[in-house]
Amino acid sequence: MKKKRIYLNAFDMNCVAHQSPGLWVHPEDQSYRYKDIDYWVELAQTLERGRFDGLFIADVIGIYDVYGGDKTTTVREATQVPVNDPMMLVSAMANATQHLGFGITCSTTFEHPYTFARRMSTLDHLTKGRIAWNIVTSYLESGTRNIDIGDRFIHSERYNVAEEYIEVCYKLWEGSWEDDAVIKDKEKRIFTDPTKVHEIHHHGQYFHVPGIHLCEPSPQRTPVLYQAGGSTRGRQFAAKHAECTFISAPGKEAINLYVKDLRAQIASLGRNPQSIKVFALMTVIVGRTEEEARAKYEDLSQYISYEGALSLLSGWSGVDFSKYEPDQEIEYIETNAVRSMLESLTKASPNKKWTVRELANFAGIGGMGPLIVGTPEQIVDTFEEWIDETDIDGFNLAYAITPGTFKDIVDLVVPELQKRGLLKKDYEEGTLREKLFGKGNSRLSENHIGAKYRNLGRLLQKK
Repeated sequence: MKKKRIYLNAFDMNCVAHQSPGLWVHPEDQSYRYKDIDYWVELAQTLERGRFDGLFIADVIGIYDVYGGDKTTTVREATQVPVNDPMMLVSAMANATQHLGFGITCSTTFEHPYTFARRMSTLDHLTKGRIAWNIVTSYLESGTRNIDIGDRFIHSERYNVAEEYIEVCYKLWEGSWEDDAVIKDKEKRIFTDPTKVHEIHHHGQYFHVPGIHLCEPSPQRTPVLYQAGGSTRGRQFAAKHAECTFISAPGKEAINLYVKDLRAQIASLGRNPQSIKVFALMTVIVGRTEEEARAKYEDLSQYISYEGALSLLSGWSGVDFSKYEPDQEIEYIETNAVRSMLESLTKASPNKKWTVRELANFAGIGGMGPLIVGTPEQIVDTFEEWIDETDIDGFNLAYAITPGTFKDIVDLVVPELQKRGLLKKDYEEGTLREKLFGKGNSRLSENHIGAKYRNLGRLLQKK
C-alpha cells in the first residue's frame, strides 16, 4: 500500500511567542525579531530548504482582555500583542524563495471584501500564485469596540456575513475579468478590452459592490482557500468553501471526529470528500536521542507562563479563567468566542477531565495541539500514526522557540520523512494550488462553488 504523502506548514504569527506564552524569555528564542523583515526572510528560506509546503500566518484583530477582565496580563506577558499585519511580510519572503506558499489569515468580520480582494490579487501576482487565504470570522470581542460592526459578531451571524463576503470575492476574482481581457496591443493602444471586464452588480444584505475588480486575473484568481473554524457552523462553511482546513485539538479522538464529520458534509454537497486537505496543529521537540529531546523539553517547560497561557486560553474560549482555582475542572460553557476549543476538550474527549492548571501547562507550549517529544524516528512514527488513524493530510507545526524549533524540524525530522518517502525531496513547478492538488489545477476546481461565478459579467450583461 502506497504511503500517504504528508503536507507540512509552519505555524507562526507576526507577534512575540505566538502560542508559547512565556517562552520569549528563553535565551535562544528570537520571536522578538517579529518586526524585523530579515527574520521572516531567514525563516522562509529555512522552511523552503526543508521542503515545507507553506508558512501559515495567524492573525487576530483585538486583544485578549478576557482574563482578569482587562489588558493587564495580556500586555505584560506579550500574549499575541503587540501584533503586526501578516500581509506585509509576504512580498519580501516570496522574493527570497521560489516555491514556499503563504497562508494569510484575514477576517471577514473586520475587512471590506472589495479592498481585501485587491490586496490578495496583488499578492497572488507578486508571488506568482503562492497565496492562500485562511478565512476566519474573528472571535475577540475587544476588536468590535474599535471597529463598529453592529450585531454582526454573534457567532451564527458572523458566518452569515462570511457567506456573503466570500460570494463578493468569488464574483470579483472569478467573474469580473475574462482570461483574455488584457491584450496589451501597442499598435491599437489598447491595454485591456473593455468588453471583457464586467461589473459584478452585487447588492446583498451586508455588502453593496456594483463595480469591477480592480486587478487583472492573477495566476490562481482565487487564492487557495483555508478555513480554521472547528465549530459545527465552521465545519458547514468549510465543507462548502474550503480547499484546506486547519484544526487544533489535544488528541486524536477529537481530530478523528472532526475529519469524519467534515468529509461526510463535503460528500453531501457533491464534492469529493478527499478533495480537501486537513492540517492538524502539532508542536514537535526533537533531539538526536530520547535523552536530548527530553532535556530540551524540560528546559523549555521552565519558561511556560501560567498566567500568559490562561490569558490566551481565556481569549480563545471567552471564559475568564482567573475566576477558577488551578485544580478546578473545566466544563463546557457557551460563549461567542472559539466554541470548538471547549467542545474538543469536554465533548469530543469525554474520557479526559481537564483542570485549569493542566490546561495551562498543556497549552503553554504550542497551543491546543499535541506536543510530541522524541527522536526523529519517534516523531515520524507519530506523524504516520496520526495520518493513518485520523485521515488528516498534514500538520501545521507550531514552535516552542523560534527559529530554533523550525530549524530542528528541518535538520532532523525532514530527512527522516524523506527517507520514508513521506515528504517530497523537490518541489514541483506551478502555483500553490498546483503544488497541493497537482499540475494543471491552478484555478478552483470545476465542482467548487466558486467556479459558478466564472463568466458572471457576461451572464449579467445578457439579462
